[in-house]
Amino acid sequence: MAVMSRRRRPRISPARTLAAGAAALGVLTLTACGSDSGTAGDGGADGALEVTASFYPMEFLAERIGGEHVSVTTLTKPGVEPHDLDLSPKETARLTEADVVVYLKGLQPAVDEAIAQSGVQHIVEATSFTSLEAHGTDEDHAHDDEHDEHADDDHDHDHADDGHGHDHGAEDPHIWLDPVKYAEVAQGVGTALAEADPDNAAAYEANTEALIAELTTLDEEFTAGLAETETRTFITTHAAFGYLAERYGLHEEAIAGIDPESEPSAARLRELHEVAEQDNVSTVFFETLASDATARTLADDLGLKTGVLDPLEGITDRSAGADYLEVMRANLAALRDALGAS
Repeated sequence: MAVMSRRRRPRISPARTLAAGAAALGVLTLTACGSDSGTAGDGGADGALEVTASFYPMEFLAERIGGEHVSVTTLTKPGVEPHDLDLSPKETARLTEADVVVYLKGLQPAVDEAIAQSGVQHIVEATSFTSLEAHGTDEDHAHDDEHDEHADDDHDHDHADDGHGHDHGAEDPHIWLDPVKYAEVAQGVGTALAEADPDNAAAYEANTEALIAELTTLDEEFTAGLAETETRTFITTHAAFGYLAERYGLHEEAIAGIDPESEPSAARLRELHEVAEQDNVSTVFFETLASDATARTLADDLGLKTGVLDPLEGITDRSAGADYLEVMRANLAALRDALGAS
């Protein structure tokens, strides 16, 4: 399905990212180690490589690719909204003991600062393995009435300005919600672990290939599952699903912007009323880790259903699955229901 966007690049299959892995490693940050804690790769007492992940999507990659050869800890505990994370002095000090740190720059300022000062030798920064784009909302622009054309059978949308007159500004860090981009990051993480622990490089390579194959399958499921729908527009609590929407020819309208804690203006809420009516929206989605109050109020005002679309920033007992793949498939089911997929 064609996706019209000034930013659109050719669709890249996760399998093709394997060949780019070696080149991506050049972006891996290797900082001189300023401590006497040992050489990266020596690992902890049990010989495992000590890996610290910034939050769940990075933790999932480290665990799946590292397997039995790594011991993974995460800076963001389950149930904590990662955008708001603060690190205690003890947690910051513990970070310096890691052999490898896997994080995503720009999502958690406290983590960015702590890692920059950590002296850890192997620092793996997720966005260096893929490209970032600008998504979000700009409330200074009014809804574009020309979006009436959403009823076209081919469902084409312009995702750079949305056809809603939004000038997206901030770079969007939510790359893990696009399985293709997440596979690119997986390749980079696998290469980095092999660099840090060459004795187990073959295992990391095999685990990376297996995970990319699973992400390829997930991408194919989303492509097929969202190919034919009654509407292409969905409303979410915050603008986390821009990459996913662009990948599969959908259109995300967020109540808040990239920051889930930002409050929408009255003008933004009025605009969402127009979007819901024009685009035949059936559902307002909220999240597991952020307040659902505004989403439920908007849905009540519009007479719409509510549902959960999980940005996968953490796994809790309220999540619709035990890991990334399960929750993403639950997201696919929720989108198919909300969009009227056939």
